[in-house]
Amino acid sequence: MRFDIFTLLPETFAPYLQASILQKAAERGLLEFVLHNIRDHAHDKHHTTDDTPYGGGGGMVMKPEPIFEAVENALGSPPLCPVILLTPQGRVFNQKIAIELAGQPQIGLLCGRYEGIDERIREHLVTDEISIGDYVLTGGELPALILIDAIARLLPGVLGDPDGAMDDSHASGLLEYPHYTRPAEYRGWEVPETLLSGDHGKIARWRRDQSLQRTLAKRPDMLPNAGLSEADQKFLESLKRKM
Repeated sequence: MRFDIFTLLPETFAPYLQASILQKAAERGLLEFVLHNIRDHAHDKHHTTDDTPYGGGGGMVMKPEPIFEAVENALGSPPLCPVILLTPQGRVFNQKIAIELAGQPQIGLLCGRYEGIDERIREHLVTDEISIGDYVLTGGELPALILIDAIARLLPGVLGDPDGAMDDSHASGLLEYPHYTRPAEYRGWEVPETLLSGDHGKIARWRRDQSLQRTLAKRPDMLPNAGLSEADQKFLESLKRKM
């Protein structure tokens, strides 16, 4: 999968993209990251990419020419893949959207700065707008990295465990169950006996029940859309009676 990233700060991406799982996946040809400096497409000797807003007001607005030319030179006119603007005004990113985007062979990520972008970019170039939450950052670089990380780990071969992403919180509609590793006892705190039993059926049920219990306690709003079985419903009812 290829990510084309359009930014004024391409140097901010290298430390994260060239580390750990993302780096290894890129080396194996599973991921490709192409950084495009929007400033390279500015038309003046100062490489100006922003200007004051028409109508007055504070802040600066990113100019249309450098962004249109950067995106169209890389992705075609019109672009041949989704162009996502990272903005607080977008739909709020979640695991469902990550799965949706993981089905794309190529994605363009447009990182805004300053007060925002010229509205004509949004109207005539951007195909999707995504927010990572109801707060404002100084630019779209961190949100772009979050999208890349969340999407990349869903692609076949990126994680060492082919089923690893399926057990994550939100992947099944529930929060993930607790994890334990060696030693079996530490400071008097013991690993649950079920996990040491070797009975895979019991372990699977324990993990499901723990996910249900954790979701009920921390994110009950997720339960109506979690696709619960009859056994799940009975377990939840037993928990509620104890509350």
